[in-house]
Amino acid sequence: MDYFTQLIGQERAVELLTQAVTRDRIAPGYLFVGANGIGKSLAARCFIELLFSVNSTEDRLISAVQNRVRQRNHPDLLWVEPTYIDRGKLLSPKEAEAAGLKRKAPPQIRLEQVREIGQFLSRPPLEASRSIVVLERADTMGEGAANALLKTLEEPGRATLILIAPSVESLLSTLISRCQKIPFYGLNRDAMAQVLQQKECGEILSHSEVMAMAQGSPGEAISIWEQVRSIPEDLLQKIKRKPQNLREALEFAKEIDKTLDTESQLWLIDYLQHSYWQQFCDRSPLQSLEKARQYLLGYVQPRLVWECTLMEILNVRP
Repeated sequence: MDYFTQLIGQERAVELLTQAVTRDRIAPGYLFVGANGIGKSLAARCFIELLFSVNSTEDRLISAVQNRVRQRNHPDLLWVEPTYIDRGKLLSPKEAEAAGLKRKAPPQIRLEQVREIGQFLSRPPLEASRSIVVLERADTMGEGAANALLKTLEEPGRATLILIAPSVESLLSTLISRCQKIPFYGLNRDAMAQVLQQKECGEILSHSEVMAMAQGSPGEAISIWEQVRSIPEDLLQKIKRKPQNLREALEFAKEIDKTLDTESQLWLIDYLQHSYWQQFCDRSPLQSLEKARQYLLGYVQPRLVWECTLMEILNVRP
């Protein structure tokens, strides 16, 4: 059985992971590294299905393992993703959206979750040959959480940890040194088309701006497309052409603050950086927007951030 049939365009990663299982040389830590949305999480799931089924010969048993892994209710699997915190309770992005939580900052993997990993690994695996922990967006860990995880990586016991991150530079070097790196690469247009058609999102292929921003990542293309459709078209069109005078700069800032939550504003910065560079080939607005990102991440009042940023862009406009 080919466990990696759904993973398109990542032949090198599939080869490395398959050989590890075939040779029974499973590393205590893996770092799946590459741009968001190119299949790292899917690869982790396929790898776990293969690892948990390696000693099974009956299709019925293999199918049962696969279903439990996909539903994330296998007793030897802990899948950790960044969370928001609301009144002391940790919420996944889906839970936060369902609860209508106003998100003021991006989600992150927290110290409490790393402690949960330690508790999970304190017992031996119940059914599989080893326990598996997956950390989505491991780059969102703060320093305290990363240092706590380091202790677990040093002595994982009968377990393997899979860290998923967009780049090596986004993690502590001490974490990187304890993991085997599995690189993932952006897809060419044919592979992108195959994945998007598979996900019934083929219409995205005709939107050149979205495809350019996605840079070979089907997941990013879908995410960008959803973000574009969630922001009022008239707002996007106004912001893309940059403010023409002080009044417009202040009006744009007010509308952005009123219309978008902080997470959408952070995405808008990426969108504008791409759009401005394509239109004007000028680095100055990109630098102003990058400063805005840091201010928003530092919890500075969003309207003030956008007022200052757009006025600065207005003043440096060629």
